[in-house]
Amino acid sequence: MATRSEQLQRLWHQYERENGGIPSSPREVVRWAMAKSLLVAPPVDIVGALAEEMARALREEYRTDANGRRYRVNHSVKITRDGVQTSLWAELETAPHEHMVKAFAERRRQIVGDCLQLKVDVDVYNENHRAPAKPMVQLVLNFEDDIAELQALGGGRAA
Repeated sequence: MATRSEQLQRLWHQYERENGGIPSSPREVVRWAMAKSLLVAPPVDIVGALAEEMARALREEYRTDANGRRYRVNHSVKITRDGVQTSLWAELETAPHEHMVKAFAERRRQIVGDCLQLKVDVDVYNENHRAPAKPMVQLVLNFEDDIAELQALGGGRAA
């Protein structure tokens, strides 16, 4: 039996085939799939939906310190309780040190994972789209200059 993600991926690819592979939004594909009765709206878990909304809001909250640096207020750490993965959130100003160490390490692992996947994607694209008139997509994964440039331009400072 296919997972929910695999089912949605199949629908995406079916839509792509039927519509010539043009870039599309997930919202368009969901409307198409529902109109064709290929996808039914799941029952809504109200607490889960509101918890996701709260997590998004927590992720989006920023403050400015006395030096004018804009920082993220809330940080999460993933834990498993009774076999269920969840996230514990805490404010940067009041969180226990160990929570922040774990939160920063998790964020760094996410960034490294994203960079690895981006490199693989670029490598696969370059290998499969070689043409004399097309330059290969270049990828630089050293962000030191980017960060220095953004900081010089006031990045991280309040607007």
